[in-house]
Amino acid sequence: MDPQSFQLKALIETIEEPWSPIDVVEFNDSIVRLAKFEGEYHWHSHEQEDELFMVVEGSITIQLEGHDDIFLQEGQMGVVPKGVQHCPKSEGAYVLMFEPKSIS
Repeated sequence: MDPQSFQLKALIETIEEPWSPIDVVEFNDSIVRLAKFEGEYHWHSHEQEDELFMVVEGSITIQLEGHDDIFLQEGQMGVVPKGVQHCPKSEGAYVLMFEPKSIS
């Protein structure tokens, strides 16, 4: 892999639809995706993988089943452990998701 750098502002401008992530970079067995969060996603879980969220712009709430919700603002990160039902929602935010490639 060659060294790479990314301009998040330029990538944000390419996103047209909420909840339709774009792949930013793959490394090792991981992938970084960027998405616009707007409204509420559906409840789901990842049985084998943790999921890391980092808010680039705006703020989000990750509703969790059986746990307190996670509230994240610009520059903050949060992890949803594998197997935990969760449902992200936002009035408008751009979020990086750091995930194993196995999450699709």
